[in-house]
Amino acid sequence: MKSLTAEELRTKMEENKDLQLIDVREEWEHEAFNIGGKNIPLSDIISRSAEISGESTIVIYCEKGIRSAIAIQRLEAKGIQGLYNLSGGVSRWRVEK
Repeated sequence: MKSLTAEELRTKMEENKDLQLIDVREEWEHEAFNIGGKNIPLSDIISRSAEISGESTIVIYCEKGIRSAIAIQRLEAKGIQGLYNLSGGVSRWRVEK
């Protein structure tokens, strides 16, 4: 599984790279803090997979990187490529400012 550190993701975002950010946390978690990604909770990831573009780098994230790893496994099994896990999730993002 491919991953990006918080620093690598920030750099890509600053460079305006073609990115799609998907937050697989629950809606209340996303509302409390997010980094700008689209909220698709892990429980909905397959039923809403049509919302995920295969034409860009797709960064999946959660709080610590566990749910996002599960989401990536499910999406890859469905044939979606170009997926990256945000290493350490938003917990790491908050620390590495």
